[in-house]
Amino acid sequence: MTIARGASKSDVDVNELTLLVEILDAGNLSEAARRLKMSRANVSYHLKALEKSVGVQLVRRTTRRVEPTEIGIRLYEHGRSIRNALLAAQESVSTLGQRLQGRVRLSVPSGYGQLVMSEWLIAFKREYPDIVLDVMFENRVEDLLRDEVDIAVRVMPEPPPSLVARDMGPVRYVACASTAYAKAHGMPTQLDELRVVPLITASVIGKQTRVAAYLDDERHEVLLEPSLISENFTFLRDAILAGLGVGIVPDYVVMEDMRAGAVVTALDQWRLSIFGTHMYMLYMPNRHQTRAALAFIDFMLERAHKAGRGHASA
Repeated sequence: MTIARGASKSDVDVNELTLLVEILDAGNLSEAARRLKMSRANVSYHLKALEKSVGVQLVRRTTRRVEPTEIGIRLYEHGRSIRNALLAAQESVSTLGQRLQGRVRLSVPSGYGQLVMSEWLIAFKREYPDIVLDVMFENRVEDLLRDEVDIAVRVMPEPPPSLVARDMGPVRYVACASTAYAKAHGMPTQLDELRVVPLITASVIGKQTRVAAYLDDERHEVLLEPSLISENFTFLRDAILAGLGVGIVPDYVVMEDMRAGAVVTALDQWRLSIFGTHMYMLYMPNRHQTRAALAFIDFMLERAHKAGRGHASA
């Protein structure tokens, strides 16, 4: 790498270089200070020292964020490689001759996590008893990979371009109701009927609920007015079984009930979606993945592949 204004590589302190990585990953000096357990003034001091050693400005400061300059981006990439290599080396030394251990912080959707991934998570713990799994069940989309989360699993139309996304397979929604409800009230036969039936589904807070429906190359969209809304898919399943209306939920929520004949579906010729058509495993491209995290990623993708939901490779 060429350092500006005659500075040599030896002028750059490795600790200050990795500090630059932490600052840009955090987005601002205050958050970087919190993560590093340093004062904001100390972080700012070391950043200025690094800028002085290379002779150019590395970040532009605004009231809320710091943005890298062109040279800042180059040094960031270099520093990221150094930091990740150091972390990998430290982990290799500390775990030499030991069973795989570490901590994986995971965020999974409430429904998919409880109804599908729960069995996989238990199987992973049995195989890797020394790895600590820290699992959060939540459906929040914003700021998926904040500092507390290593890996997130989400349903969405397209993954964010800034993240590594591993395909865990398609998500199919069904319009469904209990057998008793269907006998008493009938089932919708047209998409527009979803506007008037008592509807049970999840929703995005602050946004009007709508379902996208695909038939061959046609795409239709129907605005909905649910009579029962929840992010808890186990509760939605209970409400559907209780005959409170027609549910629009992912098929895995009621799969066993459909097989048992307790739930019937409608509008089967349509491919329905509320939040998205695919499940993705997401993680940061610039974050060092521990051996524990890599083992977890491979294990979950293999389970999804065996279940016929996703792909074992990227």
